[in-house]
Amino acid sequence: MQAARGTSLSDDATSDQPPDTSRRRRLRLRFAVVALVVYAVDVGSKILAVDRLTGREDIPVVGDLLVLHLTRNPGAAFSTGTQFTEVLSCIAIAAVLIVLWLSRRLGSPGWAVGLGLLLAGVAGNLTDRLLRQPGPLRGHVIDFLMLPNWPVFNIADMAINAAAVTILVQAFRGVHLDGTREDRSRDDRDETDETPETDPPEPSPQEPTA
Repeated sequence: MQAARGTSLSDDATSDQPPDTSRRRRLRLRFAVVALVVYAVDVGSKILAVDRLTGREDIPVVGDLLVLHLTRNPGAAFSTGTQFTEVLSCIAIAAVLIVLWLSRRLGSPGWAVGLGLLLAGVAGNLTDRLLRQPGPLRGHVIDFLMLPNWPVFNIADMAINAAAVTILVQAFRGVHLDGTREDRSRDDRDETDETPETDPPEPSPQEPTA
């Protein structure tokens, strides 16, 4: 059935609507897989770093470009805010809860990957703060990757930065968390339609000829 000649009731605008329940389940599964895999890699790499690097000299991996250097960081990513360990731990707990709450609205594959990376990174460093010395909420984060002229970091730090890039790309593309997309071309057309039209100038009266 058609509403008018050549016009279907199923408009292209339906592609901008939030995805159905089954697709939401698949996106939540992608979010969970990304978060769990990256979290496991982060935690496992830290366990290996502590086991293999404690009491040893730095180990070059790619010459001086990438070196394994074990350090314990009481602060945030890239050794920032070292004097606010307990505050950062509380912020990380809140961030984990917020990401989990936002994941209920997932409707975009890009957002699923971005939030999965963010959850893995925040949870990875939070695990160190909760379980490592000197105690809960005050534990030091294990960092072991060192680049020239750059703070020592870990897999969780890399995941947090990758998440930030992914989310910024989605925002730049106009893709919302629920999968809807901004129709910028439609906005441009609306602005054009709202431009006031000016009446053409009236012709000047011609002088009568003899």
